[in-house]
Order: sequence, then C-alpha cells, then structure tokens
Amino acid sequence: MADATAQSRPGVLAMLTARRGRGKLHWTDVFSYIYLGLGVLLMFGPVIWLALSSFKTPAGLVEFPPTLLPLGQISVPVEGYDDPLLLFSVTTETGETRELAQIRRIGIVRQMVDPAAPDERIDVPIDAAEPIREFDMAWENYTDPLQRFDFTRYLWNSVVVTVVATAITLLINSMAAYGLAIYDFRGRNGIMLLVIGTLMIPITVILVPVYLVVTQMGLVNSLWAVILPGAATPTGVFLLRQYMLTIPRDLIEAARMDKASEWAIYWKVVMPLAMPALAVLAIFSVMWRWNDFLWPLIVLNRSEVYTLQVGLNAFQGELNVQWHYILAMTVVTLIPVVVVFAFLQRFITTGIAASGMK
Repeated sequence: MADATAQSRPGVLAMLTARRGRGKLHWTDVFSYIYLGLGVLLMFGPVIWLALSSFKTPAGLVEFPPTLLPLGQISVPVEGYDDPLLLFSVTTETGETRELAQIRRIGIVRQMVDPAAPDERIDVPIDAAEPIREFDMAWENYTDPLQRFDFTRYLWNSVVVTVVATAITLLINSMAAYGLAIYDFRGRNGIMLLVIGTLMIPITVILVPVYLVVTQMGLVNSLWAVILPGAATPTGVFLLRQYMLTIPRDLIEAARMDKASEWAIYWKVVMPLAMPALAVLAIFSVMWRWNDFLWPLIVLNRSEVYTLQVGLNAFQGELNVQWHYILAMTVVTLIPVVVVFAFLQRFITTGIAASGMK
C-alpha cells in the first residue's frame, strides 16, 4: 500500500506542476477563472443590481418576479383619448396574438381597444394580456431629488464634513502616534493598551455624554457637532503608531543632530515616510464620515445642515417609502467613496502590511 502511494506521488506532482504551452489551458486555469469570476459576481453583483434598480420606476421596483434591467411599458397614442394608453400583447381564444391598448381595468377584466380601430372596445381577461415593455431608464429618479429636495445642499454638507474631519483625524492621530512610537518613556505601552481598549466601548454607551458635551458647547445643529467628536480614533492611532515603529531611528537621530526641531522631524521626516499608512487611514476616515448616520441624525435637526445619509432618511415616510429616490441617491453617495478608493487603493496593501494590522 505504501509502495503504491509512493509510486502515485510523482504522477500527481507532475500533473500539478505541468507546464502549459501557448494557447493551452490547464484544468487549474479553468478552476481559477471560475473561482475568480464567482468572487467578482458575489462582490459586485449587489452593486450592479443597485445601480440598475436605481433607474426603475416605482412600479418596476415592486413587480414580481423582479427583472435585472429597468424596463418600461410601451404606451401609444390612440385616437379619441387624451393620454397615451399602455400597450399589451393579447392572446385570443383562437390562438391569435394581437397588440391592444388598455383603456381601464375592471376587476379581472381589461377593457382594451385596437389602436388601428379605436371605435371597438374589447374585454380581455387579465391573464390573457402581457405588457409590452422596452428598456427604459427613469432618469427622473436622479433629477427630481436634486431639484425638489435640495439634495445638492446635503451633498455639499457631506463633502465639508468628510474633508474637514479627515484632515483633523490625520493630524491628531499622527501626532498621538508620533509620541507613542518615537518617544521612549515609562508607561508608553500602557497608554497604547488603554487607547486600544477604547475600541471595546460600544458607541451607544457614550452617545448621551458626548451629546451633553456638544450641547454645552453650543454646537448642536452645526456641522462641527459631526466633525469634532470623532476626530481622534483609536484605530487610526494604532495603525499609524505600528507603521512609525518601522521607521529607522537613525533617521530621527540624524535629524536631531542637525538641530531639527521636533515639529520639523514630525512634519518633514516622519510624515512623508508614513504616507502609505496615512493613505489607508484617509480611506477609512472617508468611509466612516461619509456613511455615518446615527450621530448626525441625533445632533442635526435642521434640514439645511443635513448630510447625505440623514437626507436619505427624508424619503422614508410613515405610510410611503420612495424607494426609487433612495436607490438613486444611494448610488450618488457611493461615487465619492469609489473615487477615493480608486486613487488610494495602491497604498492599502502596503500600509496595512507594514503596520501589522489585520
């Protein structure tokens, strides 16, 4: 038995390490393509569905079975009727297929008319008529919120909050990380453990104390109430500190021998070398700020200071939810994050790998 196993090993090893000629596919290549294709489908399938659904009409969103592409029913002008009528494909009792326009629906019967002979009305059971549809994109899902609901104001507020908060986060966290990574003092590791330990505190526990502080400072209903409370993040301090530990101490000592100030060492030596980690933290900060909903909902009560996520909540009423507007504006909110990720994604692997963050 052992001899048979030993003899089979070279054959298996040769199969796994077989070299492919030009234009030839090995079974491992086919498996890899299928595996990667399935991964791409699982990751981007919901996003594609969201983007296509954002162009559907309210009726198209609730129809069953759902369709992938946005489809709209064709309507035709009919003599004697002011508005165009919806067109259906009707199968008659003789098996003939006709295209008829619907006047109205009464119970399980459709009153229809032939567009070529509008004088005669025809009663057709609802299950004998299929709507004739074509590819139709409802662009009004995007234009109406921008014109009627002051969504451009919400977009500007989110841009201000994201940009300012990200800049403050990078500055404060990098300063804290610089002190914990470069200076050697008693209790440094304990302070770092304390900073990391704050990650275990749920956000709901500190909502009320933070709100009271913001209220005492008079920042309620201002964008600063959203920007300042989360300026310092333990994740950012940990990420930058781990990266700064990899910077050679010889560079810092050489700068000190050249009589460079601590601010000059921080700004001109450490910060340029920590740029990959800063880019990763910038991506995280943009995603955190741009998608934040709970805290802005608490401290912002006036519509003129709403951010995008709070503005999306305005489309949800007590008895009606405008899903076509919500989906369209959700696609709009995804665009800035995708753009930032596209420009800074090359720093993610370098920054996370060098910092040791998992």
